[in-house]
Parts: sequence; C-alpha cells; structure tokens
Amino acid sequence: MTAGGTGQPSAGPGEKGAARTALAGLTTRGRSFLAAGVAAAVCAYVLGQPDLLRVGMLLAVLPLICAAVVYRTRYRVAGSRRLAPARVPSGSEARVHLRMDNVSRLPTGLLMLQDRVPYVLGPRPRFVLDRVEAGGRREVSYRVRSDLRGRYPLGPLQLRLSDPFGMCELTRSFSTFDTLTVIPRVEPLPPIRLAGEAKGYGDGRQRSLALAGEDDVIPRGYRYGDDLRRVHWRSTARYGELMVRREEQPQRARCTVLLDTRGLAYEGAGPDSSFEWAVSAAASVLVHMLERGFSVRLLTDTGTSVPGEGVEGFAGAGDGSADAAGLMMDTLAVVDHSDGSGLSHAYDVLRRGNEGLLVAILGDIDEEQAAVAAKMRRRSGGAVAFLLDGDAWGRESRREPGREPGHDRGHGPGSAPGGAPGNVPGNVPGREPNGTPDPMNKQEERLRMLREAGWTALSVPRGVSLGELWRQADRERAGVVTAGGIRGGEAGS
Repeated sequence: MTAGGTGQPSAGPGEKGAARTALAGLTTRGRSFLAAGVAAAVCAYVLGQPDLLRVGMLLAVLPLICAAVVYRTRYRVAGSRRLAPARVPSGSEARVHLRMDNVSRLPTGLLMLQDRVPYVLGPRPRFVLDRVEAGGRREVSYRVRSDLRGRYPLGPLQLRLSDPFGMCELTRSFSTFDTLTVIPRVEPLPPIRLAGEAKGYGDGRQRSLALAGEDDVIPRGYRYGDDLRRVHWRSTARYGELMVRREEQPQRARCTVLLDTRGLAYEGAGPDSSFEWAVSAAASVLVHMLERGFSVRLLTDTGTSVPGEGVEGFAGAGDGSADAAGLMMDTLAVVDHSDGSGLSHAYDVLRRGNEGLLVAILGDIDEEQAAVAAKMRRRSGGAVAFLLDGDAWGRESRREPGREPGHDRGHGPGSAPGGAPGNVPGNVPGREPNGTPDPMNKQEERLRMLREAGWTALSVPRGVSLGELWRQADRERAGVVTAGGIRGGEAGS
C-alpha cells in the first residue's frame, strides 16, 4: 500500500486451506452455536426426535454459513494510506490518514481496522468502523511521533471482518506498507561569511575565469541568437565557418560537510546524546549551505560521500535543491556509529582535490586524529571544525539527577570554590588531583593543533546551540575572539 495508493487484503493461505481458515475465524458465539447444533443432532438421532434434529441442524449450519459469507467477501474492501508528511524531523508529529472503500454491492458489517506501527512511534492504532454502505468510504487518521531518527515501516494494514450475528471474525492483511522517515532536527543558521567563500555574483557563487583571460579562447560554432560581438574572426577564417568565443562558465562555490561517526568518539545514547547533536549539526549546515547556493557534499569518516565519488556535489538555490536536501536528510536519518578508529579514509577523499569550504563535525579525537584533521586543511579554501567535548558530554550524561553542575569537579579537599583545583600540595597544574591529565587541557590542545593548521576550531560543550557556535565561528575568523570555543556559561549569551 503506497502513500496515496490503494490495496486489497491478501488472499492468505490459499484456496486449499479456505475451510480451515474460515473455521478458525469462528467466535466464541459461533463455536457455541456449532457445538450446540451437533449435540442437538446427536440427541435427536438417539431419541428419534426429528424436530430436535431440525433445530440442531439450524444451530450448526448458521455459523458455517456466516463463516463462508465472511470469507468470500474478504476481497471486497480496498484501503489506502497517506502520510503527511512522509519525512518528518525527530520530535515532530506526522499524521497518517487511512481510507477504506467498500467496492462490493453489499454493505459491510462492523469492521475493526488496525495498523501495524513500530513501538517507538506510539501505540498500535485501532478503529471500529460502523456499517459501510455499498460503494461507501470511511476515513480515519492517527498521529505518530518519534524522538529517534530512522526509517520506520507502517503496515501492513489489518482489517477484521465480522458477520451481523457475530458468529465469525476474519482478519485480513493488506500486502504493502509505507515508510516514515524521521530525519534529524535542522536548526536555522544566521547568514555569515566564512573563509573559503568566493566573492562574485549571487550568494555563495564564484566565477571561474579561463587561464587565457576573461574569455575562453576555445571557440565553438555559431548558434542562432549568439551575440555577433563575440565572433572570433581568427577561428572563423581557420575553420571556414562562423565561430564565437565561449562565455565564461560560472562555477558554484563548493562545501564539504564532514561528519565523524566513529563509535569510540561519542558517549551516551538517545535523542540528547552527543552523536545526535553531531548529526543534527551536519544536517543544519547542509541545508544552510544549499540554501545559499553552494554545491554541497556530505562525507563521513569512513570515506562514504553523498553524492557518490566522482560527483562534485548537490547544487543548491535551484529547482533540485529540495530534492538534494531530502536525499541527504534520508542518508542522515539512518546514519549510525561506524567501527572505524580514525579519519584517514576521509582524508584520502579530501586530498584528491580542492573542496572549497570544509565544515567538520568531530567527536572526541586524540592527538593522532587531530594531526590527520590538520592535514585536511591543506586541500580546502576554508575550514571550520566543531569539536565535541567528550569529557563534558560524558560528565553531563553520568550526572546524578538533582546534582548541581558545580559538583562535577568537587568542592572537597584540593578544590577551590567554583570547582577549580586549589593550591594543595600534590596538585600539579594541568592534571587532576589523582595525577591524570586534565580533560580540559586535552581538549584545548586539540583545538590548538587545528588552529595552527588554519582551522577555525570551536569546542562544543553540552547544551550549546549550533546557531551561537556559527556566529562564534564568524567572530573567530574575524579575529575578534582568540580564546578557544564557547564555554558552557556562554551558551545562552
């Protein structure tokens, strides 16, 4: 049953098992009538009472006739399902519209309609439809909602048919189903100019001039409507036909969004985890760049790209930008953790050419992966990195309910007010009281490595909005801010 299409219940086990299927649909009332009829017939035979035999035959035949009638009318009901919308952001609701049409010449009895949905979308919807007249229709709807990304099958639709006497109920399933795609949440981003954008006509466009000058000296044949001022007379004399100079070809500014999907780079699970924030951030950047006219490509740490290898990217600010955004959202809807341990595959893809603007959403990286990310900057016109603070996200996810944020780093011995380590004997600057390296210093070291390589690198603590980080990246690029990233207390400023 496709969205907006129609379907009919499947035939079930086949004609060979028709009798068994019909008898299996007898209700308690139908079975009681059948048992009473058989018992009455046996008693009538033993006692020699023909009137009792007639009563017994009536009691036994009635549920059998009802079962046969219900079984033979199972194909006379058509159904359709429509999703509005078929692609919905996580945390938002979609409405499913069901329509049942009675295509037979006889009215139906009481119908029970049931649709199969995954448990993450909510309870299984059930509807009781009153008698549907011949050629009539009934329409019902229900809502589904999920906080988790993914592709969820809806259906098949199940219909329970019943006779007017309640003797038999048969359940039939429609053969097809629909798919609801729950995509990441997209946050609107402010229009700023980042390093790597080319100046030219149109937002996010750049003009590519030929090496020989403003016009490409490679001529082409004259076409009706070409400006005669562009006739290339030297080529015309050489080829013996009218030749014109090619006009400059506009080239779109390109943007690659790198999403780190390594499972070891993120902690926690669920809609509020760091990985879900990273996926939502990648989706927001992709949509924002498409709207600004960039040719956009999505790349993961495994080296997988959308669109595929050899394609420059999806063009934005056109008729196909909505389709391009939809395809990328469908990809991000099902993206999951990878088993990789590094970013080398993504680097291999990026070093094959100039990728224009590079926006990287990175999880927790070590020194080796920070060095690999630093090399990516050489093949891009500009680079912006959002580095998730794994220790901060991990502390927040492990924090006990009701515990104050200031208690994370303690106020006990060896701590100054506000959670900072005090000047207590045995405390070493840059290390925790137990001697392990300070996670904050490790994060700052990774940011320093990226910035020295030319990245605009920002730290991402828990609870910060991508819009604020986007503005912060613009200020970092302009040299207004020199400190590393946004601290948790500045997230709402």
